[in-house]
Amino acid sequence: MDELTTEDIEIRLLLEALYRRYHYDFRNYAQASIKRRLRQARQQLGVATFSALQDRLLHDPEAASRVVRLLTVQVSDFFRDPGYFRAIREKVVPHLKTYPSLKVWIAGCSAGEELHSFAILFREEGLEDRTLFYATDINQSALDAAAQGIYPISRLQAFTENHRLSGGRSSLSDYYTTGYGGAVFDKSLRERVVFSDHSLVTDAVFSEMHLISCRNVMIYFDRQLQDRALGLFSDSLIRNGFLGLGSKESLRFSARADDFVDFVKDEKIYQRRMA
Repeated sequence: MDELTTEDIEIRLLLEALYRRYHYDFRNYAQASIKRRLRQARQQLGVATFSALQDRLLHDPEAASRVVRLLTVQVSDFFRDPGYFRAIREKVVPHLKTYPSLKVWIAGCSAGEELHSFAILFREEGLEDRTLFYATDINQSALDAAAQGIYPISRLQAFTENHRLSGGRSSLSDYYTTGYGGAVFDKSLRERVVFSDHSLVTDAVFSEMHLISCRNVMIYFDRQLQDRALGLFSDSLIRNGFLGLGSKESLRFSARADDFVDFVKDEKIYQRRMA
């Protein structure tokens, strides 16, 4: 076993303190990513060491909130990786149309780009009225942003192109209005959405889901935590339900790999086994 450096020990103690004081559990996140983001936190808060950062977090809840936001920030786009959404539209939606009602979980929804993408896709495919969306994250600021549905105008060109490449059946501009430098997406897209603070590390299942999309979240987890999250998804899905992961994520080598079969292999879309 490799000897721990002083920094490694400091980080472990900091993450333990964050968990015991505020109940945010980053102890099994991938260490390279955690260390990089904690260095950013040190710089932003003006402290020299991880031990000093730990002391600051324990005595300053606002500083702790800032660090949690740094540790959970995810950069996304509307219809990110358009091929994934095209596969959902062309391969998964025909199966979903056979159900009278649907439950869809966007896990790690961040600022809501993927949630809005699914809401638009389901509206275009005639599934919106029968679907209840669950949008979850441990970052309350991100959830608040997702619930507002406001994004910079500078991002619209990329959003629009992704929507087109995903097989969009309308113009993305049909779904938003602009003003004061922002694009405000129609609040009707969020009428069937439940926003919830939920941790894949510590919280329980959402039952009877037909589709779970959790993309570019597990790349920050170590193997043990990945297995925990995949077990949560497996237990949450109905039989023959669907799971979508990020382009750099996989079920390979997971303890829960046998719970699923490849459905659209190239786009990391899986189907829950019958038994």
